Amino acid sequence: MWGWVRRRDPRLLVIRRAVRVTLVACLGFYLCRYVIGSADAAPYALFGTIALGALSQIPGSPRRRARTLLTVLPVAWALVALGTLLSVSNWAAAAGMFVLGFAVSFVGVGGPRLVGLAAGMQLLYILPCFPPYDPGALPERLAGLTLAVLLLAAAELFVWPDPAPTPYRHRLADAVTALAACLEALADDWSGDKTGRDRLAALVPEATEAADALRPSRLAPIDRPASAGRHDRALSSAAGTARLLLGRVVDLYFSADREAITRSAAIKLLSATAGCVEATGAWLRGAGPLPDTNLVEAAITDFRVARMNTDPTGLPPERLRLGALALSLGEWTKSLVVAVRIAAGEPVRHPDPTPEAARPGQFWYAYRRTPALYWHRLRENLTPRSVAFQGALRLALALAVARLIAGELDLSHGFWVLLTILTVLRASAAETRSTLRPALIGTVAGSVVAALLLLAGPDPLVFAVALPFVMIAGFAAGPLLGLGWSQALFTLVITLVFAQVTPVDWRLAEQRVTDVLIGAAIGVLIGLFAWPRGGAGELHRATGTFLAAAAQVVRETVAVMADGTPPGNALPRARLAGQLAEASFALYQSERHPAATLDWQATLIAGHHAVRGAEVLVRSCPAGGLLPCVNQLTALADEVATGYDRSAERLLRNETPDHPPDRPPPPQWPDDLGQDLYVVADLRAWLDGLREDLTNIRGRPEPTDDLRTQVARIADGAT
Repeated sequence: MWGWVRRRDPRLLVIRRAVRVTLVACLGFYLCRYVIGSADAAPYALFGTIALGALSQIPGSPRRRARTLLTVLPVAWALVALGTLLSVSNWAAAAGMFVLGFAVSFVGVGGPRLVGLAAGMQLLYILPCFPPYDPGALPERLAGLTLAVLLLAAAELFVWPDPAPTPYRHRLADAVTALAACLEALADDWSGDKTGRDRLAALVPEATEAADALRPSRLAPIDRPASAGRHDRALSSAAGTARLLLGRVVDLYFSADREAITRSAAIKLLSATAGCVEATGAWLRGAGPLPDTNLVEAAITDFRVARMNTDPTGLPPERLRLGALALSLGEWTKSLVVAVRIAAGEPVRHPDPTPEAARPGQFWYAYRRTPALYWHRLRENLTPRSVAFQGALRLALALAVARLIAGELDLSHGFWVLLTILTVLRASAAETRSTLRPALIGTVAGSVVAALLLLAGPDPLVFAVALPFVMIAGFAAGPLLGLGWSQALFTLVITLVFAQVTPVDWRLAEQRVTDVLIGAAIGVLIGLFAWPRGGAGELHRATGTFLAAAAQVVRETVAVMADGTPPGNALPRARLAGQLAEASFALYQSERHPAATLDWQATLIAGHHAVRGAEVLVRSCPAGGLLPCVNQLTALADEVATGYDRSAERLLRNETPDHPPDRPPPPQWPDDLGQDLYVVADLRAWLDGLREDLTNIRGRPEPTDDLRTQVARIADGAT
């Protein structure tokens, strides 16, 4: 038996948590019920522990979780107080349930800690919003809740505490360190070391796995750097940039042009970037000083000076490609270092270099205060197109309707109806239906056992002794055995608790089944009428909108660089569309779906590459001045943007994008533009990469080299 548990729960995280929650819940309940003699405080000591210890998922180390519990205690007091006061009438309680249900759920867009607390905080309003209306009992209710929170915070620190989770910073350090090794091998290869190429081929799988480990889909929701604050935004940006760099390394692996005119300067730039990336990884591990951008900035400047001193007139574009790729690698390395410095809390010492018309720039959040960042996150999601808004409204509506029906039917334990909705309601109607069968079977089974126990009429001491054992099993059963076992054992827990608070008979079990059936029915109906497709439905629209915005970025960027057109708002619009698309994709990943014919990650890659590449070009290259080849550049940009538009149109129609058409014959490029030929090469390298991204959405039509296949969907730059 123990071996089976260790296989399911290797670090015993589930068992540890079940023991802590049970110990605190029973201690608080018994202390209030039998020592203090308060029948009003006892349920809040118990259910306060269940709300914040079992229903909530708080990320971080034991110390951080304890601090979070103490921080939210005033909010918990407010919810219990509001529930107590609004229980004066059925309609007041239902209205409060809708407003607070939406607010508590929607603020989860601020980050994993807020998301993890949402379900538990809902319960803190649900419990007191039912009759009897007794404001005089509020002090005892708050005392019971306070005791629960204090005991739970202490238990996090001293009662079989969880091992500290692997910080995201360490995962990022692994990816950055592996990337630095790849850069060093590539620099050696360019420098003539015959072992460099083989070393790079051997290092790429490890670097790919380390970069893939940073994906949100590979992390539990509470472990993702997804809060609205500067620290998490910067870590997420650094992870996306690291994946971009890995993709660029492989591009350079296949572009080792021995005749490139800037080859020696590119080698120096690559060596400098390898050193900067290695220093960044060392700091993330705590083994070195915080890296500075001075080194990589100097290397980029030296490379640009070398290009200025080398006349490219008369050279074919292919001999300029290597330098363009190396320059983009240097710029992204600079972005990586800046992001890590922001995550470290270093103040930004220079103004935002993004042109006024293209703001907010890549690191716009570094110039904002934390409250403003959270308000910005809330505001940008306050739209029916946001999956966070949809989910919060769906849950609030279901809870409010359930509260109203429970009050109108005068159910004696109506809060069970709302608790069932918290348990079974999912992002899509299909997911909600999938939870119904185990939930109902488990509830009926647990109710039968509870009814038989109550009919047997044992001594009340039996209920007190049995409670902690059943509670441990119940809290561990959900993660280890599934929802059905969890519902069955939780039904027994509720029976054992109420048998010690008020006189009960076997009809308590009958009421439990009735309430669960009502809650399940409400959850299913709301799920059918309120955005029933969940993340899948919104994902097509969100990604289609993102690719359409990216197409505008492509056209606008080339117009600015080639023709001197003033920048518009394409970049800011695309950034917002990308954020909403990422949120939809995160929800989609949490649901169950059949195998998709579309690679959603590659679809997001295409949009992010367009935005990130345009940011670098607009910031680092002079606008205008390419009139002699404006027609060729405009045609090339229009070809790529049209591919984006076609993919966007099919996504908006809930269809899968087609493979892009074959590449047309290359136009004749002028070779007498002097230094502007380098700008042309930078633009062409970016556009060629975007065309490659469109191919990856449906998968490559022909097998490709293993190295490129390994990283084709890693370098997404996604946040």
